[in-house]
Parts: sequence; structure tokens; C-alpha cells
Amino acid sequence: MTVAKPRTPASGGELTEDEKVSLFKQLAATDPADPRRETLRTALVTEYLSVAEHIARRFSGRGEAYDDLVQVARVGLINAVDRFEPERGSDFLSFAVPTIMGEVRRHFRDASWSVRVPRRLKELHLQIGQVSGELGQRLGRAPTPTEIARALDLTVDEVSEGLQAGNAYYAISVDKPAGEESESASLADTLGEEDNGLQSVENHEALQPLLRDLPERERTILMLRFFGNMTQTQIAKRVGISQMHVSRLLAQTLQHLREKLTDEP
Repeated sequence: MTVAKPRTPASGGELTEDEKVSLFKQLAATDPADPRRETLRTALVTEYLSVAEHIARRFSGRGEAYDDLVQVARVGLINAVDRFEPERGSDFLSFAVPTIMGEVRRHFRDASWSVRVPRRLKELHLQIGQVSGELGQRLGRAPTPTEIARALDLTVDEVSEGLQAGNAYYAISVDKPAGEESESASLADTLGEEDNGLQSVENHEALQPLLRDLPERERTILMLRFFGNMTQTQIAKRVGISQMHVSRLLAQTLQHLREKLTDEP
């Protein structure tokens, strides 16, 4: 196979869209052992470095050095370039941005688990996040817990347990804004009143059966919002409904959980 020598710009933004598509196709068709693959890979990574830097900047000011975040974001970018499948017809940025953000979030998760969690659950939580992204690209929507379980050869309960392990790096999930803006009402506010049951989300024994009994769509939306760190707009795109519908379902589901937890003896 003949591989055209790619231009290797010193900074991003110098390749045309057609050139980028061509490079991705060449990269996908090049054997991993072929030395030309590294040249193609370097050209693409260099082209999108500004995207990684932009994402790192979004996460700065949270106790981690910006330069360290840039390095982590670049690792995510490299992973995105390596894993992107141009034959699927999707835009690279729509795949790369969540991949890079996922890498940065994993960095924070690994560094800031607020309570002690077994290593098995930490690894399971990260596996679920990775598989969810891959299934989401393939399906064009958010995967259900059942689909995630099937992909990982787990039970739905095990997937639920892995997702709930994410509570350990949210110091308290109910204090997180429930809307799109940082000034919006928190989960606790959405529930309508202070609720000690939901403020102790770490109480898996009480919460797990309630989550398991939810309809699959409502459970998926809840998991993506509070355990998957996705905005309502992102969830709407994943699930295939409007953001307003997501907001309404979240409110109804949270009210249901609050009532159930309040009824617990």
C-alpha cells in the first residue's frame, strides 16, 4: 500500500477537512507494525492538540496543575486518534471530545476518591465508563444498563454497583447542580427539602434496590446524570428525547426516590 506523506504542521489548524479524513483512512488501513503509521498518527495528534489544551483549560482551577492536565488530555487525544473508526461516518471531534474529557475525569477520579473503595469497584467503574462511550458511538444513543452488562459479561446488579461506586469521588452527590448552570438548584433542592437519606448516597444498601426497581430509561438517565457526570443536554442527545423531557423525568424519578427513602424504616 502506498501512503502519501502527510504534512506535519507545527501547530493545529493547518490541514483541510479532506486532508484530515484522508489521514484517518490511511491510518486505519496501515498495519500497526508499519513505521509510516507513526508519521500519520503524529500528524493527526498535532492537528488536534489545541482541542486537548482547550479541554485541559476547562478543568483547570480544581487543584491540579494546568500542565499536568494538558499531558493527561493529550493521552486522551492519542487514544481517540488510535480508536477512531472513520468508516462509521461520524465526525472525529464528536468522538474525541468525550474521549479526552473521560481521560481527564479519570485522572481526577483516581486522585480524589473521597472514601475508601475496593480496587475492584474502582476498575469496574472505569470499565463501565469506557464501554458506555464505545456503545454510545455504535448505537447512537446512551446504552442501557442491560446492554452494558451484556458487553462486559456482568449482571445488571454488578453494573449498578460499579456505577454507584462513583459516589466515592463525589463528596456528596446531592450538592451537585441539577441544571446546566453552576448556579442552578442542587439535587437536594430538586428533592424539595433536606433529605438525610439521599444526602448519604453512600448508603448503597438502601439505594441499590430502589435503583434496580426503576424503569430502565429512568435508571439510565439517573445514572448518566449523577454517576456519569453528564448534563441534561448531553443525556437528551444520548437517549433521543428533549432536554425538557429529561428534566421532567429526573424530577419525577428523584421525587419517587425521596418518597421511597423517607418510607424506609
